[in-house]
Amino acid sequence: MTADPASATSAPSPAMWAIVELFGHVRRAGLLTEVELAGAGFLRLDIPDGEHMITQMISSKAIYAITPTTEQLARAAAGRWRPEPVRPWELESADQDGPEF
Repeated sequence: MTADPASATSAPSPAMWAIVELFGHVRRAGLLTEVELAGAGFLRLDIPDGEHMITQMISSKAIYAITPTTEQLARAAAGRWRPEPVRPWELESADQDGPEF
């Protein structure tokens, strides 16, 4: 009896500690897993930040290289390549005069 190819591809991949290099000279390090988001495949990178993790969803099309590594090395690298936090847009309040169109 042969294995069903569809069931082989639907099995989740194991998580691995890795250094991920993205186009635009960006490096990140953390725990890497494959996920599906909005019907598309993404890589979920959980980046260590002290006692917490910063999670980024990365399209495979944005990746230049993935280097598997140890947890210890990934945690050390993550401290050097920590992403900037998301910041809210600063908008002018409605009572200020803005440009007229």
